[in-house]
Amino acid sequence: MPTDCISYSETNYFSNLILDYLSQKSELREFYQHFPSLENFELQISEKEQNYDQSIRKDLVNVLEEQYSNIEVSDLTKQNFELLRSENTYTITTGHQLNLFTGPLYFLYKIVSTINLAGRLKDKYPNKNFVPVYWMATEDHDFAEINYFNLHGKKFNWNSNDKRAGEGAVGTLSTEGLDEVYKLFAAEIGGGENADYLKEIFKKAYLEHDKLSDATRFIADKLFGKYGLVILDAQHPSLKKHFSDQVKNELFEKVSHKSTSGTVERLNEKGYNIQVNPREINLFYLTDDYRERIIEKDGNFYVHEKEIFWTKDEILKELKDHPERFSPNVMLRPLYQEVILPNLCYIGGGGELAYWLELKSYFDTEKITFPILLLRNSALIQTEKQNKKREKLDISIPELFLKQHELINRKVRKISNIDIDFSPQKEHLVAQFQGMYELAEQTDPTFLGAVKAQEVKQLKGLENLEKRLLKAQKRKLKDEVERIANLQNELFPNKSLQERQDNFSEYYAEYGQGLIEKLIQNLDPLESNFKILTFGQE
Repeated sequence: MPTDCISYSETNYFSNLILDYLSQKSELREFYQHFPSLENFELQISEKEQNYDQSIRKDLVNVLEEQYSNIEVSDLTKQNFELLRSENTYTITTGHQLNLFTGPLYFLYKIVSTINLAGRLKDKYPNKNFVPVYWMATEDHDFAEINYFNLHGKKFNWNSNDKRAGEGAVGTLSTEGLDEVYKLFAAEIGGGENADYLKEIFKKAYLEHDKLSDATRFIADKLFGKYGLVILDAQHPSLKKHFSDQVKNELFEKVSHKSTSGTVERLNEKGYNIQVNPREINLFYLTDDYRERIIEKDGNFYVHEKEIFWTKDEILKELKDHPERFSPNVMLRPLYQEVILPNLCYIGGGGELAYWLELKSYFDTEKITFPILLLRNSALIQTEKQNKKREKLDISIPELFLKQHELINRKVRKISNIDIDFSPQKEHLVAQFQGMYELAEQTDPTFLGAVKAQEVKQLKGLENLEKRLLKAQKRKLKDEVERIANLQNELFPNKSLQERQDNFSEYYAEYGQGLIEKLIQNLDPLESNFKILTFGQE
């Protein structure tokens, strides 16, 4: 399969923070431990080995086996369960929300990056074992972020009847009502072997499982089980009990807020946008019906907007008896992950890495090893036909990523038989007015303002004329302009990156399991560039 690539900076879709991290700018060096390279994993392994509580492995495997009890587990995933019992086994982890039918296409890229990095590390360090893990964000309560997916430009929305939607943890939500979405999906995806398989996956996941977490695990396992992916729901008392010490520190010492506030301030001073601002207590209280913030007032602890409160001794007892009810928010979830997993690396998107970079001082305070942070692979999928169209239109790969008006203006100027660039005329005009400024200064300085006004007026006139000529030329080249716009609209739905909009099913229906196999073959997690993948007609 033909591939091409451009730098992340050329895409114009990544923040300065992420671009500077990828460039290993000195301004960011204090905010992470090791930059992702095969050689640096040797240091990471050594640090994690000394820091990880090996006794957690038994509970981790027991929880996984319990959660997979109703799934036909692949041989490689079973093997990875057993490997996790061993002290020379480490994890490579990505996390994702429980988006309906996986949500945007980059869900696949995250997991492929994780699987591939585990393989690369096994080749480099054959005496160690590396297990790819998908951490399901089952404790999130933002239902509006996960209840839809896009297919063929249409939005498929799930209107849940579960009264806890938007209030409680999404992992426990009932899948009731998804039969209606299935009918719409089945009609849209059409027929054929691949489409029929997608319909089967959707139906078995959502119509034969009662909870959203179980349905999501089923889908992810169907797609990636053969590659040994381990899927974890960490909302379990056997795992949460190992996080109790950190929860106590959060409740009574407000450790995350104290340790990250300075980091947030320094990142701000360096000109970076802050992804997450820490609260004083970054914990929720989680029940079957709701997930609400815990706040402290006058030495007692309250559940926000609920008639529930504890004294210090009472909340300690609650934590001991029900550790699963204490749910970390986005600031604490990374620490929880690194406490319970023998993890070396977290793989995420730009937004995720942005908030991870706020956390190193918190990890240092809690004496937990900070993982290597790796930007997930990004890619644009195009067909051979689309690639030939691009070449015929003489559009380079970097030009393809321009804003549409910039791309069209550039191409119209290039293919036009007249020069619609008045830059030389503007420069000549500015030079002429420079002489007028000097003359006015020598005669009567009060005329400087009048000269300036005239200069602005004439420059504005040239700009308007340039725009009118360009507009006229666009009309003259209407067919060419439409072909350029149509191609870009196909590849950048809603004027955004394809991976952030389209659902995988649109491509799976066309290419089947070959889609995932080719992603596995072509996405190198340690190759810091944006891939363009050209698929032929299967």
